[in-house]
Amino acid sequence: MKRIITTNPTNIYALIARLTLGIVVFPHGAQKLLGWFGGNGFEATMTSLTTKMELPWIIAFLVILIESIGSLLLIMGLITRVASLGILVNFIGVVLTTQMHNGFFMNWSKVADKGEGLEYFILLFGLAIITLIAGGGKGSADAIITKAMIKSNQVKEFQNLQNSNKK
Repeated sequence: MKRIITTNPTNIYALIARLTLGIVVFPHGAQKLLGWFGGNGFEATMTSLTTKMELPWIIAFLVILIESIGSLLLIMGLITRVASLGILVNFIGVVLTTQMHNGFFMNWSKVADKGEGLEYFILLFGLAIITLIAGGGKGSADAIITKAMIKSNQVKEFQNLQNSNKK
């Protein structure tokens, strides 16, 4: 459990990756859960995912939760690795079920009947992997928890970091 939460509380790169990923994914989740940003909201999204996409209801429900609550957890930096893993698995599923055949490039020209390519997802995967490895980094709830664990000597791996910051 400690490894899921612990992060380097001074890592600004983890902060940038975490905020970027959370801010980019949140509108997608808000569309599905709340109907914001032109979305259809929870009920219509559940219907669409379970009937048109033929996903089991639990998978459809998890998609909505991961994209909405998971992105908020990333923005806060709370259980960052869990949220990142959820987003990574969710969007791997999106790529494998709907996007794989669309090529590399996004559909910038909005060509009818042509989906989006993989370039957005490759960037998303990169950010998710960074946050999965690094955790929440600077300014995260995970960093606050890590600092408390360091003070109570529950986490040894960042003891040297804490000592170097005092100099």
